[in-house]
Amino acid sequence: MGATSLTRRGAGETQSDGWAEAVTLGDLLLRTAARHPDRDAVVFPSGRLSYGELAGRARELARGLIGLGIGSGEKVGVLMANSPDCVATIYGIALAGATVVPINTRYRAVELPYVITNAELSAIVTSDQIDDYVDLLGLIQEALPGLAQAPDADRLTLPAAPRLRAVAVLGTRRSPGTVSEARLLEAAAGVTNAELEHRRAGVAVRGTALVLYTSGTTAQPRGCILTHEALIRCWTNVGRVFEIDYEDRCWAPCPLFHLGAVGPLVMCVAHGAAFVSDTFFEANSALGLLERERPTILYPAYPPITQAVLTHPAFAGTDVSTARAMLNVGPPDLLRQMQAALPHVIQLSLYGLTEGGGAITYNRLGDDLDVRVETCGTALPGAEVRIIDPETGADRPHDQEGEIVIRGVSLCEGYYRDPEKTGRQFDGGGWFHTGDRGSLDEAGRLRFLGRLKDMLKVGGENVAPAEIEAHLALHHAVKLVQVVGVPDDRLEEVPAAFVELKPGCTATAEDLLEHCRGQIARFKVPRYIRFVNEWPMSATKVQKDPLRLCLIEELTGSAVSSGSPATTEGDRR
Repeated sequence: MGATSLTRRGAGETQSDGWAEAVTLGDLLLRTAARHPDRDAVVFPSGRLSYGELAGRARELARGLIGLGIGSGEKVGVLMANSPDCVATIYGIALAGATVVPINTRYRAVELPYVITNAELSAIVTSDQIDDYVDLLGLIQEALPGLAQAPDADRLTLPAAPRLRAVAVLGTRRSPGTVSEARLLEAAAGVTNAELEHRRAGVAVRGTALVLYTSGTTAQPRGCILTHEALIRCWTNVGRVFEIDYEDRCWAPCPLFHLGAVGPLVMCVAHGAAFVSDTFFEANSALGLLERERPTILYPAYPPITQAVLTHPAFAGTDVSTARAMLNVGPPDLLRQMQAALPHVIQLSLYGLTEGGGAITYNRLGDDLDVRVETCGTALPGAEVRIIDPETGADRPHDQEGEIVIRGVSLCEGYYRDPEKTGRQFDGGGWFHTGDRGSLDEAGRLRFLGRLKDMLKVGGENVAPAEIEAHLALHHAVKLVQVVGVPDDRLEEVPAAFVELKPGCTATAEDLLEHCRGQIARFKVPRYIRFVNEWPMSATKVQKDPLRLCLIEELTGSAVSSGSPATTEGDRR
C-alpha cells in the first residue's frame, strides 16, 4: 500500500490515531468497497452501482485489459460519456496497473490523433452509450484510418498510432477492428484473480495515475502527469473541507475527462460518499436528478452550469433542501448572486488548476460570506502558495499583485514528453509558475485576479488561442489571424478572431466559421470574426490587447480604448 502520509481522515473514516495512509486509486476503491459494500457509489439516471458492484465491475474490466496484453504503466485512453461504466473503467485501468488518459469527448477527428499519439496509448476504451448523440467509435474510426480494416482487433498495427494495440467498445455494438465487450469479458475470463492482485499490488503510490490533457499557450494540449498520491491526498483533503462522510451524496455534473468531476469522484470514494451525475449536463434533467437523489453537496464548479440551473423555470419548484454546501468559481458579484439563490447552502470557492491536481486553496465552511466570495481561501494541507514579481521572482508583500506560484503534494510531475515546457514552468525550488495573477492577504487567503498568459477560459474549459489560430490559418484565404478572449455573460469568456486575408482572396465570416465547425471542438469555434487591414504592433509582435479592447468597446458601446485597428463586418453571435 505504500508509505504513510500525514493526511487526516474524514468524518466517515474511523482510525484511532486519526491519520490516513496514502494509497493508489485502485486500493482506495477496494478499501471503501470492503467498508461499505452495499452503499451507493455512483448514481446516474441510467443506473447505479453500490461500492461492492463498482469494485466488481472495475476488477472485471481490469482483467479484460490484462487479458488483451496491456502492461503495467501503459497508457489507456477513456473516451466515454459520464456513466457507471466510465467510472468503473477509470478504476479498472488503475487496478490493472495502467495509466488512465481521459479524452475530451468534444474533440473532433483532427484533434483526437494528437492525444492518441502523444500519450502513446496502448488501448482506448469507449462506449456505444451515447451513439444517438455522439458516435464516439465513429470519431475514433475517422481519426484512425485503417481501423475498420484491421485483421486482428486484439493486436492492431496502425501507421497513424503505432503504439495502439486495441480499441474496446463497451455495450452491444460490434464493429470491425474493435474489441467488443463480449470479447473483452472473454479475455477477462482467462486472467485469474491472483494475476490481477499481483498487478494491483505492484502499483506505486508515487506512480502515474492520470495523464490529463489540458490546453497550454501553444497549439496543442499538454498531458499533465498526476500521481496516485497527488490525486488522493488533494481530494481527501477537499472532502475534509466539506466535512463529508459516507452518508453524503455529491452532485458533480462536469464531464469525467475534467478534474471538475474526477476530483469529486475521488473525494467521494475516499470518504465513502455517493457520486451523483448524468450522461451530460442539461438543466431540466439536472433539476429532476437533484430532487430525486437529494444530494447534500453540490459541485457544479462553473457559472454556466450553476446559472443554467438557477435560472431555469423549474428551479423555484425544485426541492434542494438537503444540500448543505456547494462549490462555485467566478467573480465576486456572481458568487454573491448564486449564494443568494440558495441561502441555506454554504457556497465555497477555490483556486485550482490541472497542474495542481485540481485544488490548491479552498474556503472553509466557517468562513464568513465576504471571505467566501472575495477570496479563494487558504492553501490545503500539503500545498504552498506564493505571490512573486513575474519579472524578478521576488516575493510580493501582502495584498500586492503578482504571479501565483504553487508547490505541494498535489502538483503534477510535469508535462508528458515535454521536458522543455516542464523546465519552463517549474523552477529549481520545485515551484510551479502558473501564469496567473493574484495576491495574498495577511491570513494567507488568495485572491485570483486573472491570467498573465495568453489563455482563454470558455465555460470552464482551457482554450489556447494558438490552437484556434493554427486551424484558421489552414483556410486558403487567410494570411494572418489573431485570437483573443472577450467577456461573455454565460461562458465567462469566448474566443474572437481577427483575420487578415491574402491579397486577391475573399472570404466571409461564415466561410471561416464553417471551416471550424465540426473540425475543432464547439467551444473553440470563434463567437466573433473581425477582418482587419492593419494590425496594432509592438516592435515585432501584434499587440492583442488593443484588439480585445476594440471589440469590447464595439460590443458594449463603452469607450475602453483610445485607438483601434481597422475592422470590417463579421459579427457572429
